Amino acid sequence: MKVLKFGGSSLADSNQFRKVKDIILSDSERKYIVVSAPGKGENNSHKVTDLLLMCYQLSSHGLNFKEVFEIVENIYKDIVDNLGLKIDIDKILEDIYREIQEGASKDFTASRGEYLNAILLSDFLGFNFVDAKDLIYFKDGKPNFDKIKEKVQDELKDKEYSVIPGFYGIDEFGNIKIFSRGGSDITGSIIADALNSDIYENWTDVSGFLVADPNIVENPRVIKYITYDELRELSYMGAHVLHEDSIFPVKRHGITINIRNTNKPNDDGTFIISNYDDNRRPDIITGIAGRPDFSVVTIKKAFMNSELGFLRKVMSVFETNDIKIDHIPSGIDSVSLVVESSELSGKISRVTEEIKIYTDSDSIEVEDKIALITVVGDGMINKKGTSAKIFTSLAENNLNIRMISQGSSELNIIIGVLQKDFKKAIRAIYYAFN
Repeated sequence: MKVLKFGGSSLADSNQFRKVKDIILSDSERKYIVVSAPGKGENNSHKVTDLLLMCYQLSSHGLNFKEVFEIVENIYKDIVDNLGLKIDIDKILEDIYREIQEGASKDFTASRGEYLNAILLSDFLGFNFVDAKDLIYFKDGKPNFDKIKEKVQDELKDKEYSVIPGFYGIDEFGNIKIFSRGGSDITGSIIADALNSDIYENWTDVSGFLVADPNIVENPRVIKYITYDELRELSYMGAHVLHEDSIFPVKRHGITINIRNTNKPNDDGTFIISNYDDNRRPDIITGIAGRPDFSVVTIKKAFMNSELGFLRKVMSVFETNDIKIDHIPSGIDSVSLVVESSELSGKISRVTEEIKIYTDSDSIEVEDKIALITVVGDGMINKKGTSAKIFTSLAENNLNIRMISQGSSELNIIIGVLQKDFKKAIRAIYYAFN
């Protein structure tokens, strides 16, 4: 049994609806479908969720939002008309308009895109429509997995083929609550986990994860297999194909995620798995990703390594200033704290002064315009010379390394380079292994 999620680009207009229907009906194991709101398409220059949030913003300030809402109306009416659906879409849209006008919450307003798309697709397929508010429960702002599993199994036991809106559920007070943007991925993952499905197919507009960013490397390879842990590392560094929080529900039971392309349904896509076997393990690296706009705060003090509590003192300064630390490479008499530059904005002088007072350090240096690149691969641990190959590729391209960090799991190597060298460094590493 398969749970499927279709993203906004997959359901942007009536032509995409037809593609989705063909995909679903081509496999009888595809039984539970989670949908996003319409995204940008041939006839849509705006995402529906963005338009709905604009309606909320205008309404909350007492301003007329009818002109914006009419764009939303036209998107859904075109789908209904072109597909010949018998749904009274005018009545449904009128009700939503009135609720926004009467002060509906931001979360309720934002969720209506998925709600409407699920109603339309369920009618087009002849499947049951099951509202996410009857399945997805939040407690203290987080999914209540035990209650969700109970409700999903109870509600869907007699509804073998169903369409479910993604992105939202209800909180402990019965109010609509949404996930962060891209949260339909999480809904699909939660449903797959609750039903203990064999596979979770996530359909989007790309044929899986790529080894590197196609905006940097021309025609990079598609990753065939990748583990949950590898994916987390790449997602953290900017390789976004699905919401990274969607990994956790399916990871608990080892359910495979398959990233597929709605516009190229015959492509195998990428399979996200628990662990490699001998037939699936990559030769050395699985993927490369990176992000610019980091700063490195380097603190030096003689005999730092023998001073009890030194690192705790440093980290407490960052904590009290609400600065999240990304990496902490260290030496005998120095430690560097890598943070996003935006986290330090307006705080550099205060942070450096507090560190100086609290630790009596010899010197503190702050370097901006650093980019981090992560090279990820479960196969690296068994291959000698991987680091040498990475560093040689950078040296041959006259690129200077500002920082190196490798976790104890040896799953990835993180390299800091000057921001101006970011794209060149990604290309150098990619071509060294491909």
